[in-house]
Amino acid sequence: MSAAPAPFRVLGLDHLVVRVRNLQRALDFYCGVLGLAREREQAEIGLFQVRAGRSLIDLVPVDSKLGRMGGGAPRQDGRNIDHFALEIAPYDEPALRAHLAEHGVRIGESGSRYGAQGEGPSLYVFDPDGNMVELKGPPTF
Repeated sequence: MSAAPAPFRVLGLDHLVVRVRNLQRALDFYCGVLGLAREREQAEIGLFQVRAGRSLIDLVPVDSKLGRMGGGAPRQDGRNIDHFALEIAPYDEPALRAHLAEHGVRIGESGSRYGAQGEGPSLYVFDPDGNMVELKGPPTF
């Protein structure tokens, strides 16, 4: 049995929500280290949005109204998500590593991985809450 086609098409990721233990540390990482811009905040409910290209990343403190709805804080043995990828350009791994090290960012593995734009270089890094963020370079043809 085949399903009827959806009456819409997915255009991309609109936003993702990351629960954080320390909002300032998260903002320092996403804005200060990765260069994302603060877009909007609703402090009364605990929602702080940063712009990532065409998408948003919502930072939600675990002790806020929204954050408490998600249960306990992320931990090494219980992360929010496995990882998410941010498309970056240019991809200059030595410069990227130097920048991240200067900011004390924990760096994971690098390699060629397949993503939305195709196969290309990427580097895993960890935000202050231990969430893995993939910095994904352009495809290699």
